[in-house]
Amino acid sequence: MPIDHSNPAAYPPNIQAILKRPAPAAVLLGQELLDVDVAKGWVKVAYTVSDALANRFGALHGGMTAAMMDDVISLAAGLGVEWGQITPTLEMKVSYIRQGKLGTRLVAEANTIRRGGSVAFLEAELRDPEGALVATASSTIAITAMKRSTPQP
Repeated sequence: MPIDHSNPAAYPPNIQAILKRPAPAAVLLGQELLDVDVAKGWVKVAYTVSDALANRFGALHGGMTAAMMDDVISLAAGLGVEWGQITPTLEMKVSYIRQGKLGTRLVAEANTIRRGGSVAFLEAELRDPEGALVATASSTIAITAMKRSTPQP
């Protein structure tokens, strides 16, 4: 279902949190939630490739591409968790197919391939405005309770 920003309560906790207060990294990446299917563990997100994401050659930095892939995968992974649970990345493989261009809007989709009680496997694709594949990724994530930090004296 396309994202209804006026009704955060209609979404799982991770999407509610993003709609209420985006993470600074997501803002840097130009994240825009487009669509979500909770039952399938699938999300679609757009990213605006700003100058802040450039490498020294004027293209999208590979690390920023990986950050986009980690971001979209974490969103899909988090669709099935409850408040107080998190889905940290255990490992991720990114394949770079072509460079992302500055000033473009890239679209990523992530799918949950298999989900267990404490681990899930996901895949993602990132495409340019013409639909050409920019990168793919596969990831293993943990499903765990968020640990509360204790105040330091």
